[in-house]
Amino acid sequence: MSEPWPSGTPGVLGLPSGRLVRGRGLRRPAPDGPDPAFGLYLLGQEPPAVAWESAWLRWPDFGLPADRDAAVQELTQAWRRAAAERVEVACAGGRGRTGTALACLAVLDGIPASRAVAFVRECYDPKAVETIWQRRFVARFPSQ
Repeated sequence: MSEPWPSGTPGVLGLPSGRLVRGRGLRRPAPDGPDPAFGLYLLGQEPPAVAWESAWLRWPDFGLPADRDAAVQELTQAWRRAAAERVEVACAGGRGRTGTALACLAVLDGIPASRAVAFVRECYDPKAVETIWQRRFVARFPSQ
């Protein structure tokens, strides 16, 4: 297990439960600070290897996960792990797919699906969740 993200870590979204999840774009260098204990990578092709435990969801740019059930499973795992570990969620740019995933984590954390995209845009990135399909995916994401 790892300690939570340090206060002020760039790109970290604080959920109402106190869970902290770092979102980022893989096209940019990794931010300063500790490595995650677990990373969930949302890309159309397999991501490069990392030194920590990770999972990959096949998720094309501007699209939706190729396997909805796998997405629900992996996002739920990331949310659970964020209770005690440093978790990172990332795609290439850090906005569309990452924002969608963070909004789904917010739903799991108790934020109504109808408010989750606005929450992520207010607390993570104003341009998060880029397409209507991504917004619909969040609106239909199952809560705990």
